[in-house]
Amino acid sequence: MDLPDRAELLAAATVAGQIARVTPVLAAPWLATYAAGDVWLKCENVQRSGSFKVRGAFLRMSRLTPDERSRGVVAASAGNHAQGVAVSAAKLGIPATIFMPRGAALPKVAATREYGAHVELDGDTVDDALVTAKAFAARTGAVLIHPFDDREIVLGQASVGLEIIDQVPEVKTILVPAGGGGLLAGVAAAVHASDHNATVIGIQAAGAAAYPPALASGRPAPLASMATMADGIAVACPGEYPFSLLTELGIHVHTVQEESIARALLLLMERSKQVVEPAGAVGVAALLECGPPVRPPVAVVLSGGNIDPVVLMRVLRHGLSASGRYLSVKVRVADRPGSLAALLTLLARAGTNVLEVDHVWTDPGLVMGQVEVLIQVETRGPDHRGEVLGLLAAQGYDVELPTSGKPPAGSGRPPAG
Repeated sequence: MDLPDRAELLAAATVAGQIARVTPVLAAPWLATYAAGDVWLKCENVQRSGSFKVRGAFLRMSRLTPDERSRGVVAASAGNHAQGVAVSAAKLGIPATIFMPRGAALPKVAATREYGAHVELDGDTVDDALVTAKAFAARTGAVLIHPFDDREIVLGQASVGLEIIDQVPEVKTILVPAGGGGLLAGVAAAVHASDHNATVIGIQAAGAAAYPPALASGRPAPLASMATMADGIAVACPGEYPFSLLTELGIHVHTVQEESIARALLLLMERSKQVVEPAGAVGVAALLECGPPVRPPVAVVLSGGNIDPVVLMRVLRHGLSASGRYLSVKVRVADRPGSLAALLTLLARAGTNVLEVDHVWTDPGLVMGQVEVLIQVETRGPDHRGEVLGLLAAQGYDVELPTSGKPPAGSGRPPAG
C-alpha cells in the first residue's frame, strides 16, 4: 500500500493549518491510576467548528481545481464533518450542500447552516445520507467530500498525530475514537511516518463497532444495526482506504460500553472542565474500563465537543447513575401514617438528597398493610451509596434494587480521584 511519508504529511499539515488550530494537550492526573502513568488529553473538542473534521475537509477542498470549485461540493454527516465542510467552503468560497440524517442534533444542523452551507435532512443514519449525497453528486456534478474514505481526508486528519508527537514526544500509547476510520488512519500514518514507537489503538462504541469484525475477516462489511449515544462515530461500514491503511499497520480496535462513555463525559466535565461529545469521550471510557493494555504516557484524543444540550443533560444523568451518584431503591414499608416520614428522615440523616418519591399499592407481591415506595436519591459516590444501603438494611427495611439502580459496570475499578 502507498503509505504517506513524513514530508507529505508535513505538507498536508501546513495546508490544514491555514484553518485548523494547533489544539492543546492537557494533563489528566485523575486518569493516572487507570493508565499506571501520565495521561494527556488532546483537545480537538476546542478545534475550529468543534472537532478535528475541519482539518481533512479543508485539505481536500483546497486541492480542488477551479472547475471543481465552480461545481460546488456535497457531503454527508451527522454533524462534525458537516461543520468542517461548511467552514472550509466558506473560507474557500465554494458552494456547499450537506445531507444530514433526520435525527441529527439540532445544534449541529443549525451551526452547519450558519456557516453558510445548504442543509437537507435525509435518511436515518450517516450511511443513508451518504447514499443521497452520492446521488446528488452524480446528478449535479458537485464534488463529494467523503467524511473518511478519501486519502486527502486522512492526510489532513494526520496532523492531529503530528501535533501529539510534537507536544508529547515521550508518548507510548495513543487512544483514538474511530467511526469510519479517517482520524484513526491519519494518526496511525503520522506515527508510522515519524518512526515513533507509540502504539495507536482505535476505540469504538460497542453498539456501533464495525471495525473489529472487519479486521477479523479481512474486509469491510456493513453492520446490520447500530445503537449508541456516540452518533459521531456511528458508521456502519469502515472506509476502504482507512481500512487498508490500518490493516497494513496492524492497528487494533477496542470497544467500550455506553455506561463507560457516560461516565467519561461526566468526569471530563468534572475533572478536566472539558465539554466533549459522546464520540469524543470513548478513549477516556476505554481507560475507565481498564480495557486495552496501555503503556504510559498515554495520549487520548478528544475528537469533538459538539453535543446537543438536551443530549448532554440526558447523558450526564446517565453518567451520574453509572458512577454511583444516584441510588434508586424499592422499599416496602407499613401502610400507616409516619412510615414514609421515618424513611425520608433516615435517608436525610444518611446525607442523601431525595430526588423522586413514588408509591405503589397495587403490586401483587405486597401483603396487606404494606406499601412499596420507589425512591431515587443523590449520593456522594459508590462508597456512600453502599453506606446508605447498609443503613437501610440495618434498620430492617426490605430493599430491592431496580434494574436502573444496579451498581454500575466497572464500579469496582480504581476511583477516579
